[in-house]
Amino acid sequence: MAITISLVLFLLIFAVIFLRNGGLKVSHAIVCALLGFLMAGTSMAPTIHEGITATANVVSGLHP
Repeated sequence: MAITISLVLFLLIFAVIFLRNGGLKVSHAIVCALLGFLMAGTSMAPTIHEGITATANVVSGLHP
């Protein structure tokens, strides 16, 4: 749960930065959000979730 919340906040921060810099239009952000909600209801959702979890585990295991 903590990984999911931090990932959502991370993506939200990037979206706000892109919106403020003009690199992302509001209509594009809405389409991306709707695509995310639609993909969450498909059979690909568990695979995507496992991939993100595995990536988070690898990144958390790195020590600089």
